[in-house]
Amino acid sequence: MATADLLLHPVRLRVVQALLGGRTLTTGELHTELPDVPAATLYRHVGVLADAGVLEVVAERRVRGSTERTYRLVAAAASVGPGEAATMTAEEHRRAFGTFVAALLADFDRWVDGAADVPGGPDPARDGVGYRMAGLWLDDEEFTALLADVRQVLRARLDNEPGGSRRRRLVGTVFLPG
Repeated sequence: MATADLLLHPVRLRVVQALLGGRTLTTGELHTELPDVPAATLYRHVGVLADAGVLEVVAERRVRGSTERTYRLVAAAASVGPGEAATMTAEEHRRAFGTFVAALLADFDRWVDGAADVPGGPDPARDGVGYRMAGLWLDDEEFTALLADVRQVLRARLDNEPGGSRRRRLVGTVFLPG
């Protein structure tokens, strides 16, 4: 199955997103994070991702006669590369972008719902939540330089380990011609 086909399913995309940032989770912990996904459906999609090499088992333990597995995302396997993206049809790009936006909305809803229990409710300043759009006038060379700058800024932080006061932050980028 092509990477795009694997990742464009909404449940599988949400599983991948839950594991971003080097997290390791059992299927039970994934179900806690994705409570709207029926357990049988979640187990099936985790199996598909594991069989495809997108998830790897990092630990196993016996629990009440069955084996509980802890999974980690294989980051290199969980993205659609430029070569594969170049072969996608217009409809496949629409579906991919729609899936991306749906997953982004689900993450946003999870933040809003979780923050509803905090005094003061959702507070973008407190939680570092932002969403902005800007129009930039760039020629192709300037745009390529911008992409290199963004990659460099992110690359410098991708290997940060969890701990201390660090919180997992999801960063999504979209670049479109205006």
